[in-house]
Amino acid sequence: MNQQWNTGVYDKDMAFVSRFGESLIGLLQPQPGESVIDWGCGTGDLAAAIAGHGAAVTGIDASAEMIAAARSKHPQLNFVLADGQVYRPEFPADAVFSNAALHWLQDAQGAAASIAAILRPGGRFVAEFGGQGNIASVVAGLPDAFGAAGCSGRLKLPWYFPSIGQYAALLEHNGFTVELALCFSRPTPLEGGEPGFSRWLNTFAGGILSVLTPDQRDAVTAYMERKLKPQLFREGRWVMDYRRIRVAARKQ
Repeated sequence: MNQQWNTGVYDKDMAFVSRFGESLIGLLQPQPGESVIDWGCGTGDLAAAIAGHGAAVTGIDASAEMIAAARSKHPQLNFVLADGQVYRPEFPADAVFSNAALHWLQDAQGAAASIAAILRPGGRFVAEFGGQGNIASVVAGLPDAFGAAGCSGRLKLPWYFPSIGQYAALLEHNGFTVELALCFSRPTPLEGGEPGFSRWLNTFAGGILSVLTPDQRDAVTAYMERKLKPQLFREGRWVMDYRRIRVAARKQ
C-alpha cells in the first residue's frame, strides 16, 4: 500500500503531530555538536527544533513528498529519502529520535535492528508512536465501512500498534537497555469542526482509501462519520482516541 501525503494539508490539519512531539525533545536532551537522526521526520519541524539545540540533525522519511517539503522549509538541514526499516547511514549517530512515525513501519524488527546498528555504544533512542488500542474506533469501524461499500476485500490496514511489553521486549532483543516505557491515552482534538474527521481520515488513512473509487471513498467516509460521531464528536469538534507509546532506551 502506498501512503500518499499532501504536505500542505498535513501541516495544516495534522499540526498537532509536531506540537505534541515537542515535549519528546525534552526527553531526548539534544546536546551541541552531537549527531541526531530524526526517524520519520515528516516535514522537518521537529528536526529543526532539535537542531536549534546545537545538534547536527539528519531527517529521514520514506515519503518523497515529506522530504521535499522538509528541504523547502528547512534548507539548512540534511534530509534523506530512506526506508526506516532498512536504513544504514555512512556514519554512526549519538541519538535517534522518532515521533509519530514508527507505527507506519510494519517491519518493526527491521526498524529496531536498523536503529541499533546506527547508534554508537551508549547512544540514545527516544520515540513516541501509536500503541495498542490507538484509534481503536477507526480500526474496528473500517472493516464494516468497507463491507457496507461493497469492497471488503480491498481493506489493508498499514499500522503497527504494539503493546508496551511487546515493544520493550523488541528493543531488548536488539541490544537496548530500556530506561523508560509508557503507554497512555491521549485524546486528540482535531481542527476544522464537523468536517474535521473526514479531513483527518483522508490524510491519515489516505493510502487505505486510495484503492477505492471516488464514490466508494465517499461512502466509506460517510459511514465512518455516522458510526463514530456519537463516540468521538463532542462540543463542536472531533476528539480522536489516540493511545501512545513513549520509550527511552540506550544501546548497550
